[in-house]
Amino acid sequence: MLVLLLVSLVVSASAQTRNQRQPPIRPVDGASIFRNSCAACHGLDGRGNGPASKALKGGVPDLTRLSQRNDGAFPAIHVQTIIMFGRDDLLPAHGSKQMPIWGPIFHEIEFDQDLGHVRLENVTKYLESIQRK
Repeated sequence: MLVLLLVSLVVSASAQTRNQRQPPIRPVDGASIFRNSCAACHGLDGRGNGPASKALKGGVPDLTRLSQRNDGAFPAIHVQTIIMFGRDDLLPAHGSKQMPIWGPIFHEIEFDQDLGHVRLENVTKYLESIQRK
């Protein structure tokens, strides 16, 4: 019985060690990033109707109308700035930064820090692709 327990512990420790060496794959494509990081509040369609939006004190912006609200031009730099640094005047429900500040999170994934800029660019391009005409 003791031998069986020791063998089980060794196998378990070996599996854990293997899992630690193989970090999870984080998406870099814009649609997956949006689905994983933004859709809870903004909805899968980006219209501000995500499941968490009902719990927020203020409205959640419709991200499909960013171009419309900017005279037809997609405000890519503005979008990237909000993703990177947050915006204090938008959503009081999130605290002092109003919205989770995803930029630093995209850059702090230990094994692929250099992909932070790629993630930021790709989620911005995705948001541009879902703009209503």
